Amino acid sequence: MQVDKKSRIPVYVQLMDDITSQIENGTLNVGSKLPSERELCEQYDVSRITVRQAVQELEKDGFVNTYRGRGTYVASRRYNQDMSCLYSFTKSMEQLGMTISTKLIEFEKIQCDDSVARKMKCDTGTEVYRFKRVRYADDEPLLLVTTYLPCKRFPDFDSERLVTGSLYSMMADTYDVNFTEAKESLQSVRSRSDEVKLLKLKRGEPCMKIDRYTYEKDEIIEYAIGIAGGDKFKYNVTLR
Repeated sequence: MQVDKKSRIPVYVQLMDDITSQIENGTLNVGSKLPSERELCEQYDVSRITVRQAVQELEKDGFVNTYRGRGTYVASRRYNQDMSCLYSFTKSMEQLGMTISTKLIEFEKIQCDDSVARKMKCDTGTEVYRFKRVRYADDEPLLLVTTYLPCKRFPDFDSERLVTGSLYSMMADTYDVNFTEAKESLQSVRSRSDEVKLLKLKRGEPCMKIDRYTYEKDEIIEYAIGIAGGDKFKYNVTLR
């Protein structure tokens, strides 16, 4: 564990790179505690200021979490999500080599109330399917999604297929949906009791709330509310 003090690369960056490599190659696993400031100073023969700067930058980049009085721990992995195109959770995670699974929590046919009707731009009382799912990647619960679909557009909807594949693939293959676009809004919220239990979060932990409106031509064919732990995803947007 050495740094090159004669290198043009700042010493704290070299320290960051080494710790990051240990996290990525599994030497330091999620939840592992990093050595103390004093121990890192001795291991790398660097100053405490250098160690603090490296740890602060690692925390900004989402690699570690520091807790006062407890120390610094390797953070949960963050999954990059490209938001510059219409994406499917299943396809996105599979591209990262993850094994996807789904647990169906609720499924029902309801008449939408005023709030949902405004969201979906339909009449109050319109029949919709409402279902709630927990999405897992490598058995880790990442996303809790409540979805509304208009019954008229998706007659005889097979709820069993929700746990065996991609919703969007089923919509395209079974119902010949031609996806036009999707609009999403993101905001930070605090976790609620059901979300804490299903996503294995801490009570009151910050979460990301994702509202998605999916269109076929000018019609909203899906309204979904996703909840993810605040440290689970990193969203990337390309601006042109």
